[in-house]
Amino acid sequence: MRKARLFLLISLLNIQLLEGLEKTIIGYWLTSESIVEVGSCGDQICAEIVHLLVEEGIDPKSVLDENNVNANLRTRSLIGINLLEGFNNKIDSDNSIKGGKIYNPRDGRFYKSKLKLLNNGNLKVEGCLLFFCDGEEWRPLTVSLNEDGSHSAEIKNRLQ
Repeated sequence: MRKARLFLLISLLNIQLLEGLEKTIIGYWLTSESIVEVGSCGDQICAEIVHLLVEEGIDPKSVLDENNVNANLRTRSLIGINLLEGFNNKIDSDNSIKGGKIYNPRDGRFYKSKLKLLNNGNLKVEGCLLFFCDGEEWRPLTVSLNEDGSHSAEIKNRLQ
């Protein structure tokens, strides 16, 4: 009987801890080509490219938005641009945010999009054209400021 009570108590504590985890996509994320900072911009979510993963010797700030459909924006750096548009900052009951668009720098276009916070802590980001969707999982990062003013990033595992 004592073991059963202890097991029940531990189970309840674990459930409360899991329920207490903050469901948020706010923070830094590692994408296939960059580090993105997702934040709250008023009542919407924004996602700014803060670093590009480029070959050594290439200045990430020199990589331009050369594929943008708007010719006036082709000379801007990809660093600093916002990838998300029209997403509210509330996660629904299935850990998703829908109703916005995502910018794809590879072809310079916006696509209807959905975001889903997965159980493993990653963020599934999809862009859709008609009924065809494609996307990737972004991995959460912890970014810290070093004494010399540089930044370092480490992948964090929210849930194993």
